[in-house]
Amino acid sequence: MAVGNIMQVSRQFLRIFIFIFGTLVLVSYGYGVSHAPDTTALWGGIEWSQAKFIVPFMFLAAFGFLMYWWIILYQNEASGIDELRWPWGESNGHGSGRLLLAFALVVIPSALWLEATIYHIEHESSWTPMLVVGVLMLVCLGNIMMGLLAFSARQDGVPGGGAMLVGAVLLGIQCIIFDGIYWNLKYPW
Repeated sequence: MAVGNIMQVSRQFLRIFIFIFGTLVLVSYGYGVSHAPDTTALWGGIEWSQAKFIVPFMFLAAFGFLMYWWIILYQNEASGIDELRWPWGESNGHGSGRLLLAFALVVIPSALWLEATIYHIEHESSWTPMLVVGVLMLVCLGNIMMGLLAFSARQDGVPGGGAMLVGAVLLGIQCIIFDGIYWNLKYPW
């Protein structure tokens, strides 16, 4: 059963959701860095010479997310959100539920990632790596879902669909490639 079948998700609800949980992501990063026992440990096995190359992609990812968010939630008509579909499916008026699911899988785990990593550093046990990797995989899944919705929007001629796809790719470079794959491979589990 889709989220849209359970409740009607409005554009205003999506805006408020992203405002609240997007702010929580920023607050969690600020709080996490302020109380982390060793901020360099948060980079795992990534040397600073590589990390300083990755940092600009964090800003590109934020820009990509904001671009996607702005186009679908502010630039387009509210009715366009409901028509979002997966590339393999038909539009059935529940696009806002799909978008909510994709956004939720990106922002909620993103708000938990730093604290999960700090918890792993402070309480290293056999299950804490699964917590951190699981949180990152949820973000990757949400990012892929955003990309799939943007791909379909582009195919369907939704205004800004191509820019939404670019935004999802910019987010994916950081979330999928650098965090989901590279950081996990380099982290000294």
